[in-house]
Amino acid sequence: MAGTMRVTFWGVRGSYPVPGSDTVQFGGNTPCVEVEANGHTIILDAGTGIVRLGNDLLRRAKERGGPVRATLLFSHMHHDHTQGFPFFTPAYVGSSILNIFGPRVFERDLEETLAHSMLPPSFPVSLGEMNSLKFMRNMTETDVLLFDANQDTVTVKNFYHDQIADDPDVVQIRAMRSYAHPEGVFIYRVQWQGKSVVYATDTEGYVNTDQRLAAFANQTDLLIHDAQYSEAHYLGHAGYNATQGWGHSTPQMACAVAMAAQAKRLVLFHHEPRYNDAMIRELEQASQAIFANTTAAYEGLTIEI
Repeated sequence: MAGTMRVTFWGVRGSYPVPGSDTVQFGGNTPCVEVEANGHTIILDAGTGIVRLGNDLLRRAKERGGPVRATLLFSHMHHDHTQGFPFFTPAYVGSSILNIFGPRVFERDLEETLAHSMLPPSFPVSLGEMNSLKFMRNMTETDVLLFDANQDTVTVKNFYHDQIADDPDVVQIRAMRSYAHPEGVFIYRVQWQGKSVVYATDTEGYVNTDQRLAAFANQTDLLIHDAQYSEAHYLGHAGYNATQGWGHSTPQMACAVAMAAQAKRLVLFHHEPRYNDAMIRELEQASQAIFANTTAAYEGLTIEI
C-alpha cells in the first residue's frame, strides 16, 4: 500500500526573522522545511525554524527509543538559510546521525563554509565541537541521493554515469542549480512512490517563465516557490525600492512556474519580512485567482501527499 509523504513548514520568512504581533498568523522564522518519507527525515535549509524542529526531533527520538537520524540539505549558504544551524540541538547530541549536503561556495567546501560561519567572535562553539556523527558532502547537479528504508546511510550516485534502479520504494533526491539568485542556489526535488515535492526558494522569474525550473518540477504534487515580493515592490512602486535582480520572485512568477510545470499544488514561500499577516493574505488571495490551488506558507502548515 502506498505510503504518505508529509511536508511540515517550520520557518517561512526570508532575509531575517521577524517575531511580533504582526507576524503571528504566518510566523517570523527563516526558512526550514521538513519532509518525512519512508521513515526518513529530510530537512530543507537551516534558518531559525530549525531550532524548534530540532527540539521536536529530540522529543520524537526519545519516544521512539532511538537516536535522531536526519538529512539536511542547504539550498545555498546565505545567512538566513544557515543561521539556525548553530542552535540545532540534535547536532550537539553524540548519538545523533546527520547527513549534510550543500553547495561549494567560491571553491570552498560545504564543511569549510559552515565551520567558518561558527567561528569566534560570531559564535562560541565550533562545528567540530558538535558531538553528533556528521557526514558532510558537497552537492552537485549530477548527484542523486537514494534513501533505502532498510539503510541508515544515504547512497550518492551520478545521474549520468551510474545505473539507478527505478525502485518506487526508494526515496530519491535530485538537485537543479539555478543562477537566478546571487552566487546561485540549489533547487531540490524529493520523490517517492510516484509522489514528489519541489523546493524552489530564492529564485527569480524570467521572461516567459523559468523553463528549466518548470521542466525540473514537471507534474510535481507540491511546488514550494519563492514569492518574496509583491509586484509593486518588485517594480519599485508604492514607496519601495525596486528589487529586480535580487534573486527573489513575485507570487505571479511562482504561479507561472506552477502552471508551466502542471504542478498539483503551489505553496508561496520566503515571505518578505516587512509584510504583515494581512498583506501576505492579500498576496495569497491574488495568487489563487491565477492558480487556484495556492497556499501561502505558514509555520505549522503540514501537507500530506
